[in-house]
Amino acid sequence: MRKYILPEGEIPKRWLNIVPLLPEPLEPPLDPETKEPISPEKLSVIFPEPLIEQEVSDKEWIDIPEEVLNILSLWRPTPLHRAKNLEEYLQTPAKIFYKNESVSPPGSHKPNTAVAQAYYNKISGVRRLTTETGAGQWGSALSFATQFFDIECRVYMVRVSYEQKPYRRILMETWKGEVIPSPSPNTNAGRQFYEKDPNHPGSLGIAISEAIEEAATREDTKYSLGSVLNHVLLHQTVIGLEAKRQMEEAGFYPDVVIGAVGGGSNFAGLSFPFMADKLRGDKPNLKVLAVEPSACPTLTKGEYRYDFGDTVGLTPLIKMYTLGHDFVPPPIHAGGLRYHGDAPLVCKLYDLGYIDAVAYKQTEVFEAALTFARTEGIVPAPESSHAIKAAIDEALRCKETGEEKVILFNLSGHGYFDLSAYDKYLRGELEDS
Repeated sequence: MRKYILPEGEIPKRWLNIVPLLPEPLEPPLDPETKEPISPEKLSVIFPEPLIEQEVSDKEWIDIPEEVLNILSLWRPTPLHRAKNLEEYLQTPAKIFYKNESVSPPGSHKPNTAVAQAYYNKISGVRRLTTETGAGQWGSALSFATQFFDIECRVYMVRVSYEQKPYRRILMETWKGEVIPSPSPNTNAGRQFYEKDPNHPGSLGIAISEAIEEAATREDTKYSLGSVLNHVLLHQTVIGLEAKRQMEEAGFYPDVVIGAVGGGSNFAGLSFPFMADKLRGDKPNLKVLAVEPSACPTLTKGEYRYDFGDTVGLTPLIKMYTLGHDFVPPPIHAGGLRYHGDAPLVCKLYDLGYIDAVAYKQTEVFEAALTFARTEGIVPAPESSHAIKAAIDEALRCKETGEEKVILFNLSGHGYFDLSAYDKYLRGELEDS
């Protein structure tokens, strides 16, 4: 079989929280003023209470509300594909599978948490949400989700992506999202960069600062984050929970699980349900591989320490691998991976040796993307193409050794709004960042 599809009734009914399975406690976020663990009261300025409860929860399983399940059922469960054409092209004995999150209405994995966050904000009486977006996938997802709950949505989009990806902006506006290029003159955080350079390329860190500042200064507004935080990774575990059932149907368990990492949500969403088996000791030899861009090599070259999640310093201090909160990555086309830090949960597992990491240059990632598009037919997002590159490398190693490994990666989104980047690559104009 090439495709494994679960019936609608088998959408997971609970999210998996990996926190209680960790071999040692996760370091808490700190109040930047006191350097003590931040209080729920301070977090409530930007997040609604139900999401704060999930952020600090030690329960292994958390029920998914029916209202959320009803909207997720518009596209979930998503298919699991066997990449047989790619296997044949590579002439590898490996078996390659991918979870296809590109089938959601916004075209990525992001609405898995956007719908949940919109729901919890709605029942908490929130009327407006602010957020940031890099490539536009998260902004698209939150604009999509908030329209179901009659919540206004303002998106600060990293300027370089705002200019590179106009159709993402149009998609957000179609779903009633208001899109602001960042840095902007709208906020104190944005003005300090905008006034020095109106054409500043921006970064996720700056856009986060703008969105948080606005949420913190308006009583009717909260902030919504598309990656990094525990509750976001929690919501994404529907990906891996479905994939585990589908791999059972296919008759295999993966030897290698791969995902691209910017903040960590699509990577964690696929890998954490399998990681749970590794943490319990059931699958000690499972390889879990995080893939990042060489232009923003957080895990592979960053420092593991407390740092701000944004550029200006409005967030709590978070223990993570970081390149420094003032780091502005080159304007690569994988905008969703241009983040100076990573999810604390992902960083903790990497620090403890449960996760491996690799970084690739932009040109080699697009070479892998073309190979995938020309064998499997789907044009992948630049972010997802990092995982594809790693999967191809793993499969080629199997070709050399003769090992019949089972490789699973997350196709976190399609690249149909990224064709300008493909055009640059095809014309030989893409920077080798």
